Amino acid sequence: MKNGKVKFFNDSKGFGFIKDEDSDKEYFVHVSGLIDEIREDDEVTFDLKEGKKGLNAVNVKLV
Repeated sequence: MKNGKVKFFNDSKGFGFIKDEDSDKEYFVHVSGLIDEIREDDEVTFDLKEGKKGLNAVNVKLV
């Protein structure tokens, strides 16, 4: 599990981005990869999974 912070999340469109705490990389997150509801600036843990356009955050849950 990685730790990060929600940089952006659009509820109506169902996607956003999470910034990795360790590497400062940003990963795409889709509503289908969420365990908990998230909002901007939430601290989260997540796994990475290869998607169509690179790595996506999945199993996202609040810390």
